[in-house]
Amino acid sequence: MKKYKVIVIGAGPSGLFSCLELTKAGIGPILLIEQGKDIYERTDRSGKDLLCGWGGAGAFSDGKLTLSPDVGGFLGEIIPRKEVKSLLQQADDIFLSFGAPAKTYSPPREVLDNLEIQAKLAQMEFIYSPIRHLGTENCVRVLTNIREYLQDKIDIRTETKVDQVVVESGQAKGVRLPSGEVRGEYVIAAPGRVGASWMKKEAARLGLTATPNPVDLGVRVEVPAVVMQRLTDVVYEAKLIYYSQTFDDRIRTFCMNPYGEVVSEAVDGLISVNGHSYAEKRSENTNFALLVSSRFTEPFDDPIGYGRAIVSLANLLGSGVIVQRLGDLLAGRRTTEKRISRCITRPTLPEATPGDLSFVFPYRHLKNIMEMLEALERIVPGVYSRHTLLYGVEVKFYSHRIRLNTELESEAKNLFITGDGSGITRGLIQASVSGLVAARAIIKRREGQPKRNSSPIS
Repeated sequence: MKKYKVIVIGAGPSGLFSCLELTKAGIGPILLIEQGKDIYERTDRSGKDLLCGWGGAGAFSDGKLTLSPDVGGFLGEIIPRKEVKSLLQQADDIFLSFGAPAKTYSPPREVLDNLEIQAKLAQMEFIYSPIRHLGTENCVRVLTNIREYLQDKIDIRTETKVDQVVVESGQAKGVRLPSGEVRGEYVIAAPGRVGASWMKKEAARLGLTATPNPVDLGVRVEVPAVVMQRLTDVVYEAKLIYYSQTFDDRIRTFCMNPYGEVVSEAVDGLISVNGHSYAEKRSENTNFALLVSSRFTEPFDDPIGYGRAIVSLANLLGSGVIVQRLGDLLAGRRTTEKRISRCITRPTLPEATPGDLSFVFPYRHLKNIMEMLEALERIVPGVYSRHTLLYGVEVKFYSHRIRLNTELESEAKNLFITGDGSGITRGLIQASVSGLVAARAIIKRREGQPKRNSSPIS
C-alpha cells in the first residue's frame, strides 16, 4: 500500500493552502481527502453541497477576505501579530494568483474616523478591516483554478470520510478510512466548520487538550439595500460589536452582504440560514447576521449540541428557516403570509416559513438582538423598522479550541490541526493562513531545519 509523506483531511481553504505550499516545496506524495463532492459536482447549493465538498463552507459564500489580524480568528494569540499580518498578505497574494478580483475596499482615514465616532456614540465598537470581495461566482472560479493546478500534483479522494486519525506512541501515522488504513508521515487535519463535531470527538479519543469555544447564535437581518448603503458603499462590510445593557452579552454583526441574498444551508439534517452576494448580480436588499456569543459554565461543555438544539427547534416549528417581520416580533404576534405580502422588504429567501422567532430563541438572545438593532438605528436609520426581516436560526458551529503550538501541531507529534475545525480560525483568510503555517512547519522538518519556538499555548 502506498505510503504518503502528508495526508490532508479536508479540502477547504486551510487544507488547500497546505497542499499548495507543500507542492511548491516539492514535498510528496500527498493525499488530500474530502468527505464532500468535487468542485465540479457541487451543484445542490441549498443542501449539504453548500457547506461540504471541495472549497469547504466558503465555496458558495460571499467570498470576503478580511485582511486584518483582528478579524476572523485567534491566530494572533498563537503567532506574533506582525507575522500574522505578513501571512495574511501572502495568502491574499495566492488568492490573487488564482484569479481573485483585484479590488479591495479601503476607504480614506477620515471616513473610518467618522464611523468610529458614530459607533462610539451608539455604544458600539467599529472594527475596520480592508476587504477583498470575491463574490460567490468568483469563489467557485478561484477554487476551480486551484483544483486544476493540484490535479496532477497530489492524490485526491473526494466523497471519502475519514473515520479516525491513526496515532501510535503519541505520533500520527496516518488515517483510518471505511476502506482501511492509509499510512502517512504527517497528518494535517483541516475538517472545517462542517467537521467540528468530528474533530471534537477525535480530540477526546486521542486525549488532546481542548476547551469549548462560545457558540454564536442569532438571526440574519434583511433590509432594503438603501438602508445600509452609507456603510456598505465605503467599507462593504461594517464589523460592529455591542454589549447589551440588560445582560452585558457580546453581539456582533457578521457576514454583511450588500445587494445579496439570504440562503438556507443544510448540515446533518438541520437547516440553518446564511447569506451571500455576487460580484456582478444584485438584489434590492442587503443582509447581515447578528450573532450573540454565549459562554457556558461547567459542567456544560457542549456548545455545538446547544446550537443544534436551537436550530432543531426552529426546524420543528417552521419546517426549515423561519422569517419574521421585526414589527410583528415587537408586537408579540406571529408573521403570516399576508403580513409578509404587505412588507416593503421583499424576502430573497421566499421558501422561508413566516412564523414567530420568540418560540425559538431564549428571551436573553432576543433581548440582546433587539438592543443591538436599536443601537444600529443611530448609525443607519431605517434598520429598526417594522419592515425589517429577521430569519432564524443562524448558528456558527466552532470546534472546541484544541491546544496547539506555534506551528499548529497538536500534542500528538506530526498531527497538525488547522482552520475552523481547530477552533482557532473563523473565516476564509485566517483558515488559509493556518494551512500555510502547518505546511511550512513540515517543509522545515523535511529539509532538516531546526524547529521554530513551538511550545504549546496555554
